[in-house]
Amino acid sequence: MTCYHAAAEADPSLPLWDAVAWFTSPKPIPIKVLHDVHRHDRHFLLDQPSTPLVFLLSGQARAARAVEAVAGLIGFLVANRSVVDDFTVTEVRAVRF
Repeated sequence: MTCYHAAAEADPSLPLWDAVAWFTSPKPIPIKVLHDVHRHDRHFLLDQPSTPLVFLLSGQARAARAVEAVAGLIGFLVANRSVVDDFTVTEVRAVRF
């Protein structure tokens, strides 16, 4: 969660990254929650590919390195347990914007 807060208050001179995390959850995430996440001020998008209980969280983050951008994205899930209370990250990627 610390990484999420650090990313939320990141120095605007840091590089901008497009980050994505695939994760699984033992319970479905309601469609309303999937739609509400994209309204978040960090431009995050939570989507469900065609596979049941597999989800995709994507967004932009300012960070010095890709690993920090990904940590900020995962921190969003940790900080927002109302979105998903139990999850397992299966894959991550970050590309400098």
